[in-house]
Amino acid sequence: MSNSPVAAKPALLIDNEQTRVTRWFFEEAGSATGWHRHEFDYVVIPLFNGFLGMKNAKGEATKVQLSKGVPYFRRAGVEHDVINVNDFPCSFLEIEFLK
Repeated sequence: MSNSPVAAKPALLIDNEQTRVTRWFFEEAGSATGWHRHEFDYVVIPLFNGFLGMKNAKGEATKVQLSKGVPYFRRAGVEHDVINVNDFPCSFLEIEFLK
């Protein structure tokens, strides 16, 4: 592992007038999406079993357990940074509902 984590890498899979699907890949522990605010309702589908760290706009950190293939839903307006807190690479699909 390098001394400074790399940014999580997004890969746009679908982008049309109704739906955007992005695969987020976290190469190493500490990889992060960076601060962002969700403009649309969305669903996340983890492609691994493990944990992700979440920091909210107030700087509060939580650790969330995820199970491969078990989705969760969030409303628009969520602002956070998502961090790989595992000792292995991981990824998830993010599905945004644009309409």
